[in-house]
Amino acid sequence: MMEHKFFDHPDFGKLLLRLGVGSVLFLHGLGRLENGIDGTMGMVEAAGLSGWLAYGAHLGEFVAPLLIIVGKWSRPAGLIMAFNMLMTILIAHRDIAFQRNDFGGWMIELNAILLFGGLAVAMLGAGRFSLSKGEGKWD
Repeated sequence: MMEHKFFDHPDFGKLLLRLGVGSVLFLHGLGRLENGIDGTMGMVEAAGLSGWLAYGAHLGEFVAPLLIIVGKWSRPAGLIMAFNMLMTILIAHRDIAFQRNDFGGWMIELNAILLFGGLAVAMLGAGRFSLSKGEGKWD
């Protein structure tokens, strides 16, 4: 039987993971930069936290995904992204965290996928198709 090597490319898989989760969250963060942070600040304050913590959303939804996309400091950026998504679940979506939508899907499925995607990037690193070429302890 002929062995297929088409799917045996872990560095290409890391690139696809980085581009997928990074670009989805980056565009969300770009929208937040364009539209302001007042809504996020209100949610953070409603959760009993200081409003200035809302500025962490810029780090977690703009800077970290950008680093993940280009493949520089990918491991810490993945952790920041995962932490950011955990905070969005706890602060903005806690009331629906264990609910399903009308189609049977998880109400927070995008947040969950981005959380676990960030953790996967942190564990796997950037790979060779990145600015860092996958070298160094942060990539």
